[in-house]
Amino acid sequence: MPEASFSRGAQHPPTAVPRVEPPPSAPLATTAAGPAGLLASLAPLLAEWLPRQRWFAGKGRPITGFSLVSATELLPCAATGTTPGLLHLLVRAQQPEPAGHRHGSGCGHPRGAAASDCYQLLLGVRPALPPRLAPALIGRPTGGPLDGRAVYEALFDPRLATLLLERLRMPGTLGPLRFLREPSAAIPQALAPRLLTAEQSNSSVIYGDTFILKLFRRVSPGTNPDLELPLALARTGCTRVPAPAAWFEAAPPAEGAGPRSDPFTLGVLQPYLAGSTDGWQLALDALAARDDFTEAAHALGQATAEVHLAMARALPTTVLRRPQIEHLAAAMSERLDSAAAAVPALHPYRAALHAAYEDLAALGRAGRTWTAQRIHGDLHLGQVLRTVQDGGSGEAGPGPLPGPGERRGGPAGAGRGDRGPLVPQSTCG
Repeated sequence: MPEASFSRGAQHPPTAVPRVEPPPSAPLATTAAGPAGLLASLAPLLAEWLPRQRWFAGKGRPITGFSLVSATELLPCAATGTTPGLLHLLVRAQQPEPAGHRHGSGCGHPRGAAASDCYQLLLGVRPALPPRLAPALIGRPTGGPLDGRAVYEALFDPRLATLLLERLRMPGTLGPLRFLREPSAAIPQALAPRLLTAEQSNSSVIYGDTFILKLFRRVSPGTNPDLELPLALARTGCTRVPAPAAWFEAAPPAEGAGPRSDPFTLGVLQPYLAGSTDGWQLALDALAARDDFTEAAHALGQATAEVHLAMARALPTTVLRRPQIEHLAAAMSERLDSAAAAVPALHPYRAALHAAYEDLAALGRAGRTWTAQRIHGDLHLGQVLRTVQDGGSGEAGPGPLPGPGERRGGPAGAGRGDRGPLVPQSTCG
């Protein structure tokens, strides 16, 4: 797929962000294949920078190339002056397929011999980088439209992080990006941003201890469960999950998207649960003080039950019969073999686990059925919160995760479960 066209904010005046007035500047030079030389000039920098990011899923494998899915200028990248530019990119990083791994490539890219995860990048651009932003530096491109300028992780820059919130406050379309907002959501202006540094598979910015924006780094076609499920649960009146206030998404690429035409969820803004404590820390504190954890565990069970009952009301359920049960058992066996290949310590348990999966398949052949629904498939104590107000629960995601299409298998997630949110936590994503 050739480089995508470059979108400029000036094309959509209704969505222009107030209070950020850059000096006049010429637009970045573009060609039919996109910004002239943009990706070629950034590729050497990204090849070094991406593997160092905690949210990069391809660690341990060389990057063999990049392709540009979209490039959108949220704030013009001036060649002079002190006003920073803000560039939004969706980039595919091409890497060798891991041995024995069935990879679902991102951005709708067709399957092939090479893995092709799609990453969301927010790049700040300045002629000179202030010392306070030095840790965010990605590098200075040689050639291309950003030649010689400092390119850096934009979320470290409060001015650019604030601009992103303003975009969410003012719904509209900017090139392939679409910003949406719940009509009833009140999002104040001038909330001070704070980037959370203890991140895993995503990036999160807290605004004024009022909202938290989770930015999905590895994206793929389809609505991310971190948006889909809170919206569905909010419609049932479930108060265990903060309802999304705003979100943004990208249109699918014009080429190479395959049969799917779903947009990519890029980020979700939700109320921030200030003063909350995650369940893992609560358990550790109870152990250290030799306190009884029974009451807290019971409250967690109640919250989990409430959320899953609400999911059953809000989302479709289905009946798993023999074909689905046999497929489920086979999929679990395949995942076990992949896990054991990566972790030899699992080998002593393989036979017993395979036998259990075969017993499950046998029950399906014997006519057993189960009602299935969407679930939280990898819930653990580190993903739930006790809030100051009412002891409510919350959720955050662990480690690099598959995209929406891989982790959603219809009701019950094809037995794998959904990593859709119970409630968003602020300390990791």
